[in-house]
Amino acid sequence: MPKQLPLALLLLRLGIFVVFLFWTLDKLVQPEHAAKVFGAFYGLGGLGETVFYIMGITQLALILLFVAGLLKTWTYGAILIFHGVSTLSAFAKYLQPFDNLMFFAAWPMLAACAALFLLRDYDTLTLSRQPVPATA
Repeated sequence: MPKQLPLALLLLRLGIFVVFLFWTLDKLVQPEHAAKVFGAFYGLGGLGETVFYIMGITQLALILLFVAGLLKTWTYGAILIFHGVSTLSAFAKYLQPFDNLMFFAAWPMLAACAALFLLRDYDTLTLSRQPVPATA
């Protein structure tokens, strides 16, 4: 295993965490904004503030487990799925690329989520007690 791989994976995990942290805080601090996002991108309009508080608290628990590197298969997998759905839900924005350049930042983050999931066994700078995998 390359000596720098665990540090590189930690940096990916921290970067992904920062984005998810602010998406989570949006649900808890500005549930009305989160409601607009869910209505516009997921077709789930009319959800009440309580729903976003519950989503936010649940998501906060998930991202704290994720950033700690715990339950990697489940937490890294959930983050990958959530971000994949988020990225694909904005598909119409990609059809007008020069009007929506910021949306393209979702793709490298999706690749980072996928890489972290695929390399989760090598992500050893965590609170997890999983052994370092043997090199092939």
